[in-house]
Amino acid sequence: MPPNPMRHPFLVPPTEKPRAEGRFHLPRGRHLGFAEFGDPTGDVVLWFHGTPGGRRQFPLVGRRTAEKLGLRVVVVERPGVGVSDAHRYHAVGDWVDDVAHAVDAVGANRLAVVGLSGGGPYALACGALPPLADRVATIAVLGGVTPSVGPDATASGVVDLARRFGPVLATLRQPLAGVLSGAVTPLLPFAHFACRAYAGISPASDRRVLHDPEMEGMFVDDLVLAAKGGLRGIVDDARLFGRDWGFRLGDVAAPVRWWHGDADHIVSLSNAHAAVAHLRDAELVLRPQESHLGGFAATHEVLEYVRETL
Repeated sequence: MPPNPMRHPFLVPPTEKPRAEGRFHLPRGRHLGFAEFGDPTGDVVLWFHGTPGGRRQFPLVGRRTAEKLGLRVVVVERPGVGVSDAHRYHAVGDWVDDVAHAVDAVGANRLAVVGLSGGGPYALACGALPPLADRVATIAVLGGVTPSVGPDATASGVVDLARRFGPVLATLRQPLAGVLSGAVTPLLPFAHFACRAYAGISPASDRRVLHDPEMEGMFVDDLVLAAKGGLRGIVDDARLFGRDWGFRLGDVAAPVRWWHGDADHIVSLSNAHAAVAHLRDAELVLRPQESHLGGFAATHEVLEYVRETL
């Protein structure tokens, strides 16, 4: 009998592969990577990963819940991540035109959008701008990044660094991505140890998430594939978070439910409260004693909310 990798301290726990994955073809020859989970005939939910992250950053509990609830969850990679071609957006809102082609490809006339952490701004953009705003039934945000400039600005701490270093990120976009890739790629074979090391300096609630074998397996599997894009997407996310998003929070027409941990050390609860106050129709769901990764623990609850809305 072969050894059980779950019992070996030097091996990452195995994880399930997506039901399907590939690339959406965009005009002018570009592509966006994606992975699908759940029911292939179900109502469509677009899931936008965090920063860093890629097409497989979707918890196993969410994959099982999607099947149970009859939801077709499509995780779309942003440019410069995984198998998505690198592309320089001027603003977060530029994402909507690209994603609209993905929505057409899966044949969704009505859909829900979920954004986790760095995916939050991109989810909100879909509810604010054509050609998707009229097709988005609801938006879920989990520990989402908040604006750092303009009339809606609420960001502080780590997120506000993107605004302060905006000119550097814009000017040195490619060299910074190269440095980041050069630093991370050699560590990928030791991802298990890197995950444990990060857990050691994380808040207790995040540590619980990272110590879950299923979560660790998902994180490592996703990071290895996302890194194949050269990690330019991480730099581009930071660059876009530090400038005007190209829309106002008050432009978001769809109802928004925003889950946030009261101990979030990346995006503070006060930042989330202030952002939600700018939205037309929004509800903040407090996650007691949870930090930034707590959104992963809320996946089941988020999908149940989406199912009810759709």
